[in-house]
Amino acid sequence: MRSAGGLLLIACIAAPSSALANAWAQPKGQGQVIIKYEALEADDGYGPDGAAAALPAQRLESAARLLAEYGLTERITVQLKADYQSGEDAFVDYDGRGPLEIGLTWQAWRSDYSAVSLYVGYADAGEGRNAGYADPGVGEHDFEVRAAGGTSWVFDRKGAPDQAFVEVEAARRMRDGLPDEVRVDATAGAWYGDWLLLGQAFGGQTDDAGARWSSLETSVVRRVGDWSLQAGWRQTVAGREVAILSGPVVGVWRRF
Repeated sequence: MRSAGGLLLIACIAAPSSALANAWAQPKGQGQVIIKYEALEADDGYGPDGAAAALPAQRLESAARLLAEYGLTERITVQLKADYQSGEDAFVDYDGRGPLEIGLTWQAWRSDYSAVSLYVGYADAGEGRNAGYADPGVGEHDFEVRAAGGTSWVFDRKGAPDQAFVEVEAARRMRDGLPDEVRVDATAGAWYGDWLLLGQAFGGQTDDAGARWSSLETSVVRRVGDWSLQAGWRQTVAGREVAILSGPVVGVWRRF
């Protein structure tokens, strides 16, 4: 199942999906930019006991998100995240910048098929929602430490994908003005030629036994040279004191 083609897989993972599989650092002097737009809405939310109930009014959220990363060395990648948000619910109507985050990923270990990395980042809060469970504008500064580990495969049998990978990340986010959080994310992808089938799970909870969330995002990515186009759907599937949001996600990726 695995072969020397595993080196090609790592290159493909670094090509359009390394921002989604953070265990693999960007090669020195190379990078990528991903711009995504999501339009989510919710009629229900999870209460303190985790049971779903109707919201006082529909909640609408839209965001244009930027993720850029660049390989400073073969083992260190700089990463920038930013977004611009707008939304409304029964209590607020907002429009403004979300959190602005900059960080460094260090490639702690890497083989032909697997990788482990550590990330440290700093975020400056904006006028939008700095946490999905918080009111707009609440929060000041955040620090995050994150560990990511992933592995990959190359297949050579009929009906199987050309290449595939899985990754798990665990993070601790220390927040000023909001409760600290623990987060666990997972990503799985399978390449069929220039098509990538991608599945992601995002989960976390606050230290104060307040909010808890789990969401899934599935998407299809089409690679065209240095460009890639993404279309998918995001859905909140479980939680506590969070809205049950769902809606489409589209993105444009560009390697350089």
